[in-house]
Amino acid sequence: MKRRVLLALVLLALVAGPVFAHDLFLLLDHFFVSPNATVELIVRNGEFTKSENAIERNRVAHLDVVGPAGKRAQDTTAVSARGKETVLKIQVGSAGTYVVGFATKASEISLDGKKFNEYLREEKITSVLAAREREKALAKPARERYAKHVKAILQVGEARSGQFAAKLGYPVELVPLDNPYDLRPGATLRVQCWVRGQLRAGLDVLAGGLHPDGAAIPEQATVSDQNGVATFKLGASGRWYVKFIDMVPSRTQGIDYESNWTTLTFEVR
Repeated sequence: MKRRVLLALVLLALVAGPVFAHDLFLLLDHFFVSPNATVELIVRNGEFTKSENAIERNRVAHLDVVGPAGKRAQDTTAVSARGKETVLKIQVGSAGTYVVGFATKASEISLDGKKFNEYLREEKITSVLAAREREKALAKPARERYAKHVKAILQVGEARSGQFAAKLGYPVELVPLDNPYDLRPGATLRVQCWVRGQLRAGLDVLAGGLHPDGAAIPEQATVSDQNGVATFKLGASGRWYVKFIDMVPSRTQGIDYESNWTTLTFEVR
């Protein structure tokens, strides 16, 4: 009897806890790699420091590598699961700055009004939260369709190249105006925010990361300017991310909101 009561309490706690969609990041232990190497990237689905679950191969929409030799679409056989993380194995060529892109097909999630509002606050999706407040719809549940489109910038060998600014044509995308591998701690990084092929002003954009010793780099928040550019000070060495979420009301019956998530990861020495 006691066991059944305990099990019921555990299940209730699991159900009552927040059930939010998660960020997606492409990560390496070190973003500096040797020419002509086979590189293993980790797809972390959840937080920057841990993955909640692996991405099934049939959910992969795009896997791309851009380097000095051009853009190459990768077969999804390069994707495998390792516990709760997803692993990508890619081959790089000659020295230069490379971009790896990874995108998922859309999924759906339903949340009651309270949990959805908490999720909007946690992810700083301020425009949608403000609209729900104006419309007195904070108690209204929400069904969201979301997809994730992420990139990592790798430095192969010593020679820098312009591929750091490669656009992959994803629905949302972060495109740096500065090569992170030309920058040092204390420098400023400017990043363009693209939404459905257009530069977008007024987006809430976040940046943070981890110091080399594993301590957190405090998260910064800014808003993209009239030219769709977000600017951050890279105040420390370590592995960094920049991210934003574009969420809009849906025109599809049965879906309240459509969202597209994007992150960009790189390293500062």
